[in-house]
Amino acid sequence: MSSKEQTPHINVDFFEDLTGDIASAPQGKEEIIGKRVQRLREEKGVSLEELSNMTGFDVGFLSLIEANEIQPQLGTVMKLSRALDSAVGRIISGVGEKMYSVTRKKDQKIISRSTSRKGAQKMYTYKSLAPEVKGRHMEALIVQLEENPEETLSVHNGEEFVYVLDGTVELKIGEETFDLEPGDSAYYLSTTPHLIYSKAGSATIVAVLYEGNE
Repeated sequence: MSSKEQTPHINVDFFEDLTGDIASAPQGKEEIIGKRVQRLREEKGVSLEELSNMTGFDVGFLSLIEANEIQPQLGTVMKLSRALDSAVGRIISGVGEKMYSVTRKKDQKIISRSTSRKGAQKMYTYKSLAPEVKGRHMEALIVQLEENPEETLSVHNGEEFVYVLDGTVELKIGEETFDLEPGDSAYYLSTTPHLIYSKAGSATIVAVLYEGNE
């Protein structure tokens, strides 16, 4: 068999069923994240003012998250989870009860969206792929990215890996900018200022977030 006929080590067609638009979240589903943040904060006996001091987010912004007026971006969730001594997955998709997870396409769970700081613009929509695993330190997501004219870079603890499924993704990392096409991937420390969004229309990626050591 010639080299041109050999099957590539990573076959993008394998991900075919993961691509396409992510359906809108069922009504009420998006309220979960804000309520989880509020519940964790109250369980810890932390006031909004104290949480503001720990995260650098102003009290008004935190109040809007808890009231479901703003859907926090993933970097924001990771900062909140660290401040509240909680795994990021507990805020995104709840506490798991299993030691492993095999997720069928029809069983993909938790559809959420993230908005801009003012809540007016949808930034991306995501599904959690393994919410059942207990004590996990990684969060695997399918993310549908939108265009992002605000260009607000994110900085937080942890590490991230992204793999592009469809569309063209623009990744700003530090002082550099990369255009990523289907089959391209990137791995970076989240402490480096970064921003990822669709270059035109929407794009879909697999994203794996690792919180790092507490």
